[in-house]
Amino acid sequence: MLRVPLSRLPTSQVLQSARRSATTIPSNTSYKVVVIGGGPGGLSVSSTLSSILGPNNVAVIEPSDVHYNQPLWTFVGGGLKSFDQSRKPMEEVIAKEVDWIKKSAAGFEPNSNVVILDDGQKISYDYLVVAAGIQINWDSIKGLKGALGKDGVTSNYSADSVQRTWEFVNNFKGGNAIFTMPSTPIKCAGAPQKIMYLAEEQFRANGIRDKAQVIYNTGIGKIFGIDKYASTLSQICQERGITVNTTTELTEIRPENREAVFKKTGPNGSEEQVYNYDFLHVAPPMGAPDFIKKSPIADKAGWVEVDPATLQHTRYSNIFSLGDCSSCPTGKTAAAVASESQVVKKNLLSLMAGKSLNAKYDGYTSCPLVTGKSKLVLAEFSGYTSKPLETFPVNQAEERSSMYYLTAHALPELYWSGLLKGTWHGPGFFRNIFNNQQ
Repeated sequence: MLRVPLSRLPTSQVLQSARRSATTIPSNTSYKVVVIGGGPGGLSVSSTLSSILGPNNVAVIEPSDVHYNQPLWTFVGGGLKSFDQSRKPMEEVIAKEVDWIKKSAAGFEPNSNVVILDDGQKISYDYLVVAAGIQINWDSIKGLKGALGKDGVTSNYSADSVQRTWEFVNNFKGGNAIFTMPSTPIKCAGAPQKIMYLAEEQFRANGIRDKAQVIYNTGIGKIFGIDKYASTLSQICQERGITVNTTTELTEIRPENREAVFKKTGPNGSEEQVYNYDFLHVAPPMGAPDFIKKSPIADKAGWVEVDPATLQHTRYSNIFSLGDCSSCPTGKTAAAVASESQVVKKNLLSLMAGKSLNAKYDGYTSCPLVTGKSKLVLAEFSGYTSKPLETFPVNQAEERSSMYYLTAHALPELYWSGLLKGTWHGPGFFRNIFNNQQ
């Protein structure tokens, strides 16, 4: 492994914890590598780099005490896993060689190689990796924040309300059960309909399906972005009596009347449609984090502007980005993060060694589309080409119990023990083996 001899300034005011330390850093302290974000991308990169560069050379800026395995929240909301299975203390998942700066990043001075923290402190770096995730814009839907978690209104995108989803699903007695999808980019674009399939199945199990109108209102033009899987999902909805309305976006909730207001877009402009709801699952609009959007490292849309192949910033060569906050035009999923993390690590180490950046990201992402308690369509594709990029030598557009058990049981272990520790970079190795056997 490459080991770079480095000089470091000492840190101070170290607060000891059970496994590692959270550090309050004085101004002007510098690191070889600073990573923004304690999500799967930031932890994967920092785990590997800290093992190569050694202690005191890699810092992670992350304010949260808890790390959530958010892909599990579909199963939590569907009553298939407990909320506790989706979380671990941050101190347990950050590598012991990493300095944990328990604060939020607030800005950048890339010409000076500086990150500004939310309290005004400055951290300097030789190399910067931005893996800050995506911002959930709850306020973009009028009335949502006040309604969330009450009277049948929920969202699997919130650590609080996901714990109410199963309660609302299981206690549903009939009426309109509405599931929404915004037109903005979101993390895991299949999640808004995965909970719908689980809920619809539970309505049947509870004997009230004939009293329920299950409705999927999506702000985009089709049920799923990749045609191969969209065809299967449309067929499933037709067979199960689920109404799908495209270009129909939630704009307001009126909880006092249990009304959901949607904007229907089309060739004749937009019109307002009002639905009464008895159950409402909301996938809120999302976007680039504000502190990135207003910074010099952002593109016009607010994302960290990187080369889609190398994941290196297009204007600042010592900055890389991966995951939901980057400008890569692919699905914002943990599967994408796994593949991107390997590219970032290889290219960053090559840059340190004065070598060419030869690792390339092909846009791979995956969306395991849960369609029932033992059924799943494993969508794997390139967000760059919108073409399937499948691992297994079967038609993955079909519902399969094997893919369900892979996703529900094997992938969580790969997440905790592989991805976060920097050793799981996606199924590319296995995909190459299977493809060479065909």
